[in-house]
Amino acid sequence: MEQPFKIVKITKEFVDQIRAKREEAHFHDFEELLIVTEGSLEHYIDFQMEVIQAPAASYVSMGKMHRVVERDGLRGWIINFQNEFIPDSKLNFYSNFFTSTSVPLGVEDCVNRFVSLCEIINAEFVLENPDLSAIRHLTTALISMIETERKRNIPVESSVKASQIATFNNFLRILEENFRRDEGVSFYAEKMNMSERNLNIICKNDFQKSVSEIIETRKLIEAKKLLIHTEKTVSEIGYELGYNEKSYFTRVFRNKLSVTPTEFREMTRTILS
Repeated sequence: MEQPFKIVKITKEFVDQIRAKREEAHFHDFEELLIVTEGSLEHYIDFQMEVIQAPAASYVSMGKMHRVVERDGLRGWIINFQNEFIPDSKLNFYSNFFTSTSVPLGVEDCVNRFVSLCEIINAEFVLENPDLSAIRHLTTALISMIETERKRNIPVESSVKASQIATFNNFLRILEENFRRDEGVSFYAEKMNMSERNLNIICKNDFQKSVSEIIETRKLIEAKKLLIHTEKTVSEIGYELGYNEKSYFTRVFRNKLSVTPTEFREMTRTILS
């Protein structure tokens, strides 16, 4: 994508064009935000599939293999932007730890707000000389609204929500500094001066995953990057990420992605070529 920003409305005509192209899996050199207001789609990211049911927002970060299979009645918006256009967003931060970041958008009033903001962004974008600064601020506001909806979906009392969100984000920051080490849940709980049980409860509340699942996901996201973008062997990558045995690394990778690290590398390089 040469331009820094692009927004497209998902209409019946647009869905028909996608079907005609029969687009295969591809790699993004940009960030993508999907606002699904009606219908649903199948989202394939790095060989993993999830169904996104309207109303919802879904974020796919740059560098991930991606394919969308639309379903009847799919409507909404697609927003693409270069990483430098909106750097360091919360959704980009979470994408280091999760294959995708999908957030339900709740009640009708909430969806209407998202639609209205997308229409304002689009109205500016289609001008002959759009104001990219205004588009940046509006899109940043849209991303902030998604993060707000994500927080609202956390099933805990509002009085403890802020504290749990702060704790969860602190855990992710500590994980980012240590995920290459062969450390388990007890290491992170001790770093945060809390019990393993409470840390697991917070992670389950905030992202529906246990601490060990988040640790493993972070390792595998890094493993996929190294398999795609380096010439390091599978053994070297496994060792770098705290797996002392190639066979164990391969087993964990295959259990999570249904392919071995070698098969993943071959498949992604075929797509890239």
